[in-house]
Amino acid sequence: MQVTEHVHAIKIPFSLTTDSGIVVKRFVYAYLIYGKNVCLVDCGVASSEKLIFDYMKKTGRDPQEISLIVQTHSHADHIGSTPAIKELTGCKVAAHRDAVEWMEHPDIQFRERPIPNFDTLTDGPVKVDRVLEDGDVINLGKDMSLRFIHTPGHSKGSISLLLSSDNVLFSGDSIPLVGDIPIYDNVAQVLSSLRKLRDVSDVNVLLSSWDDPIEGEDAYNAIDEGIEYVKKVHEAVQNFSSVSWEKVLEDIGLEGFPVNPLVVRTFESHLKADGDLS
Repeated sequence: MQVTEHVHAIKIPFSLTTDSGIVVKRFVYAYLIYGKNVCLVDCGVASSEKLIFDYMKKTGRDPQEISLIVQTHSHADHIGSTPAIKELTGCKVAAHRDAVEWMEHPDIQFRERPIPNFDTLTDGPVKVDRVLEDGDVINLGKDMSLRFIHTPGHSKGSISLLLSSDNVLFSGDSIPLVGDIPIYDNVAQVLSSLRKLRDVSDVNVLLSSWDDPIEGEDAYNAIDEGIEYVKKVHEAVQNFSSVSWEKVLEDIGLEGFPVNPLVVRTFESHLKADGDLS
């Protein structure tokens, strides 16, 4: 799907099977930036390279034109096909400093953040060629550049990207989606990052990993809704964590959703937070 003059979105479906046998349908977006060469933002789960390459060919670009992959963070559903794409195209891979270890040593990621089907979501380790810091800018040619914004919380190495020419904000998983599973490691950092994104001016299109493209003022509304959702989760954890995690899920509108390790990790981050998060 073409989103702007230079940006194309690819929706990549996948599924997770919980320990109890429940199949959870998910999707994640990867984004192509078409300039003199091609920049790929995130790569989806393992084997997504075929979907990405087929789309490029249909839109008149050669997969060998991919010169750079930028990872918004290191989780398996974002780096799954990165090793294959790097090997097939010879491109460089860029990520935040705090994402490097989990990308280059996925066994450490699994040990520190075990999730169902981890081995089927990722192709294995990948070398990071460029380490990014907050405020770094990469020139993509044709008067296009990417500015990197460190937005930790979902993970410590999470970044967002601002494409100068089209005023497109790629937020990765930094913005919690109302009504979806809240997944993050540090709630205080999540709120700080959301407020940082709220201060980015003149955003034309917001492109997250979990949601369809959002344009204009609705982009800022989505960030505001994410902030309020995090506060709602915080209140529910404070009120009902002593009862059960199931009761917390019920209070935020996710009654019946299985209590998995990622949900527990999120709720525990609220218990570790100091005081009022308003």
